[in-house]
Amino acid sequence: MRSPNRPVVPQAFVSSQGSVALGQPGTGDLMLTFPDNRFASQLFGQYDQNLAKLERGLGVVAHAIGNQVSLKGAPEACERARLVLNNLYERIKLGQPITLGDVDGAIQEGTLQGMLFPTGAALVEGEKLAFEQISTRKRGPVRARNQAQNVYLRALKANELVFAEGPAGTGKTWLAVGYAVSLLESGAVERLILSRPAVEAGERLGFLPGDMRDKVDPYLRPIFDALNDFMDPRIVERGMTTGMIEVAPLAFMRGRTLSNACVLLDEAQNAASMQMKMFLTRLGEGSRMIVTGDPTQIDLPHGQRSGLSEAISLLSGLEGIGHVIFKEGDVVRHDLVRRIVGAYESQTRRQHEAQQAAFEGRDPT
Repeated sequence: MRSPNRPVVPQAFVSSQGSVALGQPGTGDLMLTFPDNRFASQLFGQYDQNLAKLERGLGVVAHAIGNQVSLKGAPEACERARLVLNNLYERIKLGQPITLGDVDGAIQEGTLQGMLFPTGAALVEGEKLAFEQISTRKRGPVRARNQAQNVYLRALKANELVFAEGPAGTGKTWLAVGYAVSLLESGAVERLILSRPAVEAGERLGFLPGDMRDKVDPYLRPIFDALNDFMDPRIVERGMTTGMIEVAPLAFMRGRTLSNACVLLDEAQNAASMQMKMFLTRLGEGSRMIVTGDPTQIDLPHGQRSGLSEAISLLSGLEGIGHVIFKEGDVVRHDLVRRIVGAYESQTRRQHEAQQAAFEGRDPT
């Protein structure tokens, strides 16, 4: 029996990822030790910026000394912070670079684990739970950064046709291109076909010099950028020469049957109703089709309905078709982009409420 005056000695326990945590399990005070100093340095980030992100996201105080980090705060928050750091450390051990976006994604993943496994013992079991990921030869594993992206990747893997709508910066196009590349590299499809409507964003560019590729490059540059993120540029160039990779305007899809291919239509909010019907009916045997767009950024002539909104209303819920909606809170591009999107969304809501109030004859305030 312990003497009542004897101090409590903190217990040391080892997580499944290999870090040693010193402290009383279930208390809000933990000291984590990571065996490899180089990996620990990458984990904490330059000037401990990753730890600062962790502090803001979970409401804890994190202080790094060498290969150790102390966590102070609410017991539940400290336990989730431990899960986040252990998961990130495991990724670093596998050679995956860690960015602030990855930290933010790991925080959201850890929060989901905490919701599903609320007790301390179950949280350890919850460490095995992970967001969906895709893997390509150049970039390696790429994991979803939030619940919406997780649902998106699951929908891509489960359905032959997937609609994804939401604001800029949510990863709709980037993840779609990455998934398409993973299908090509695994042999699930024989070619990639990436397309966009050739519609200017509120401008008139006039005549563009050069051959056909020179003319369409400005419209398709975002897809090229994403493609080069997941594949070596030399392989991309070779694939485009052999026809294994095709990047073309939407208008070039008419009359074709696209079999054994992964077909991506980006900026689909700028596809007219007949264009969208034409594109969707190109789907052939052994193919997957992904349609992405932002209904709030339609550049079609005034009065012309977007084919994306019409297709979603007509086809969502049919077997083999997935539909994923991203919100302003799902923006992963930059924190400032998230706030910008939020400001525009708030203005749109206020205008809609004012119009509704005027229609009903009441004071909008």
